[in-house]
Amino acid sequence: MNLGISKKDPGWVPYIWLAYLIFFLWDPVMYHTGWREWIFTAVGLVAFLCFYFPFFKRRRPWNLICVGGIATLGMLYAPYNPGAACFFIYACSMAPFALETELAAAAFIAVLVGIATLEWWLLHVTNGFLFPATFLSTFIGAGNVYFAQRNRNIEKLRRANEEIEHLAKVAERERIARDLHDVLGHTLSLITLKSELAGKLIDRDPAQAKAEIRDVEQTARQALSEVRQAIGGYRSKGLTAEIREAKRTLETAGLKVDLQSTAIELPATQESVLALSLREAVTNVVRHARATRCILRLERSNSHCRLELADDGRGGHQIEGNGLRGMRERVEALGGQLRRETSQGTRLEITLPVPAGQEKV
Repeated sequence: MNLGISKKDPGWVPYIWLAYLIFFLWDPVMYHTGWREWIFTAVGLVAFLCFYFPFFKRRRPWNLICVGGIATLGMLYAPYNPGAACFFIYACSMAPFALETELAAAAFIAVLVGIATLEWWLLHVTNGFLFPATFLSTFIGAGNVYFAQRNRNIEKLRRANEEIEHLAKVAERERIARDLHDVLGHTLSLITLKSELAGKLIDRDPAQAKAEIRDVEQTARQALSEVRQAIGGYRSKGLTAEIREAKRTLETAGLKVDLQSTAIELPATQESVLALSLREAVTNVVRHARATRCILRLERSNSHCRLELADDGRGGHQIEGNGLRGMRERVEALGGQLRRETSQGTRLEITLPVPAGQEKV
């Protein structure tokens, strides 16, 4: 009984585990109890549901109150309905997600199982109560101790990744600000000075004023070009443009390129990763391969996209440098695979999953 509890909405999972309530309803159905017993059973069932569903939406201490309430129902109903053992199962399976540590969860399960055993012995509850209230409660609760700890570790990792992403964005913004300042700071200051000078000279020396205005125009055009070059480093040109650029770069380096590419609509993230990976792969071919021919393929098959770059160069280098290592990390972060073969030249194949309905807008 893995409750699948996490920070996100558990969805339909809580409804599945309501199947354990069959224990609680078994005796009233099978032994045709009277209306008083049915009212007593219905009150317990409603009380259970009032504790059960809020547990999935609340955090400490409210979820602990929910677990305690369900455990109390088990103690109260056990003498009258052996099916109340299911309440012990629920409480033991939910406790690991409500308590902070594995030790605290194990201690809670041990105490609750001890109470169930003592109640069975002192109140002479039927044997049908003992097995689920003790063995199943211990078995399921112990399993959920592991799942709860795993969920907590995943949550910690998620928060750490969010913090890293936030810091990376801050660092990138600062870098862009510095670069734009370097590109534009001096140029704009120069334009301001020349414009002021032209304004002062326009009556005294019109020819010199015109010359200053021409300098302002040339300086502004130069600044515009520098800004475009700077922005080009931050904005992806798209995979199609990157493929054309890759072919042009390889041909400029003297390689004969066999391009086999189909038009594919991809999510922005996948397209960016493939574009960056292709740029890095082409750079490696030009710098290190000593090749004469190169095959470049891009195709989509069902829910996967495959990019292949193969050359007839010297190959043989198995050690991954920083560029290839970064490429592999980006691909694997999206659930893809990067395969590299160097027995005959170098063949690089990247496969990325493309979920249905995730196409580029």
